[in-house]
Amino acid sequence: MSFPILSVMLLVPALAAVGCLFLSPGGARWLALAATLVDLLLGVLLWVGFDNAGAQWQYQEYSPVFGRFAWALGIDGIALMLIMLSVFLMPICIAASWDAIEKRVPEYMAAFLLMETLMIGVFAAQDMFLFYIMFEAGLIPMYLIIGIWGGAERIYASYKFFLYTLLGSVVMLVAMLWMVREAGTSSIPELMAYDFPPQAQTWLFLAFFASFAVKMPMWPVHTWLPDAHVQAPTAGSVILAGVLLKMGGYGFIRFSLPMFPEASAQLFWLVMGLSMVAVVYASLVALVQSDMKKLIAYSSVAHMAFVTIGLFAFNRQGLEGSVMMMLSHGLISGALFLCVGVIYDRLHTREIARYGGLADIMPKYALFFLLFTMGSVGLPGTAGFIGEFLSLIGAYRANSWVAFVCTTGIILGAAYMLYLYARVVYGKVKSDEVAAMPDLSARELALVVPLALAVLWMGIYPESFLAPMRRDIGLLVARVERAYPQGDAHLMARVGAPAAAAPAAHGTEH
Repeated sequence: MSFPILSVMLLVPALAAVGCLFLSPGGARWLALAATLVDLLLGVLLWVGFDNAGAQWQYQEYSPVFGRFAWALGIDGIALMLIMLSVFLMPICIAASWDAIEKRVPEYMAAFLLMETLMIGVFAAQDMFLFYIMFEAGLIPMYLIIGIWGGAERIYASYKFFLYTLLGSVVMLVAMLWMVREAGTSSIPELMAYDFPPQAQTWLFLAFFASFAVKMPMWPVHTWLPDAHVQAPTAGSVILAGVLLKMGGYGFIRFSLPMFPEASAQLFWLVMGLSMVAVVYASLVALVQSDMKKLIAYSSVAHMAFVTIGLFAFNRQGLEGSVMMMLSHGLISGALFLCVGVIYDRLHTREIARYGGLADIMPKYALFFLLFTMGSVGLPGTAGFIGEFLSLIGAYRANSWVAFVCTTGIILGAAYMLYLYARVVYGKVKSDEVAAMPDLSARELALVVPLALAVLWMGIYPESFLAPMRRDIGLLVARVERAYPQGDAHLMARVGAPAAAAPAAHGTEH
């Protein structure tokens, strides 16, 4: 395709960000909304034009810059889905900030537009150094959004967010420089097919793990996330949970698994152990939270652990489940933070104990909040179900104990989300201020309805999301198959089978 659609998708919000700085607050709002809607339209064209049966890498662009560094863009099905998630959430974030942000509005809109540019750049980059620049530069607008427009403890939260995520990535840059010297290229597609020495893979894996684990975030380097969510404005929390956390999972898919398959298998229990702790620990911590945002933040830590468990299950179901989990969590967690923002704008508190009885006062709000709560729990027919289900199947095929622990996390997840919903929506009205809260406005309905439709669409017809990335996941499975770690579930499946049948069983389960 001759039209450089990916470059245009990067250019539109970048130019609009500059333009916002020279406009009035009202003009900046409209320009930001227009730019994000243009990118959403381009994203739809990207999806419609993507050939599921065509080449692995499509919409490729290449322009040498200097040395081995090049402006190299292109997407596969996995990157396509994550770009669509980004461009879908961004207009909602702009509209959610319409009335809530009153100070330095042009700068705020510029920061969000710059973030959109960098997020799309991360998923579209095909040069490793271009990926690194986009990956790290994304810290800057989020740091500013938390630090300038956040809550009372915003400075502490923004510094903690910045330092955690930056320090984890310094080691990754050193590893990238060694890889380019070793392989003689900085092209990500070429590096995905390059066989690095097994003895070097472990160190390279750990260097990338230091960055991606913080970004996910995995236990125990998750502590920056609750602070960042609590202090960030509503739209900042939506985009942080919706897209920025997915960059760590995308990094595992794009770098760790295909480039270091032997090391990924060798460190299987490191990843699984941390993920199992995260599922149970974060769920238990979420149960005792009194702040709604903090509860949803800890639920994100638990849900993102399902992503790493699915990724390192080394089978198709686990990998498909992890990507679907990233997409569904982006929609559902973003919607839940939006729901918190709606009532925060009315009562200016996130304390659960201050609410109650909203089912009678705000029935429309209660209905949408219920849908997103059920999605977070993983109710069949919602987006949350398919990702959790596939991830659990993949985990069981890898190791039955991992699947058992993760299943307890699902039960705990239902407990803390339903407990939150019951305290906020049911019961008696606590005060006159709560009784006076109006139901969803037309603007707020315009925010939650698209999210609700997307959550139901993904839950009822997940094939439309799985189809573009099925071939790419198959190629990734074939790449890591040689290092496939054997778990107890595989051994138990072969009890009583003839010895000669074992190799065939191993080959067919992919």
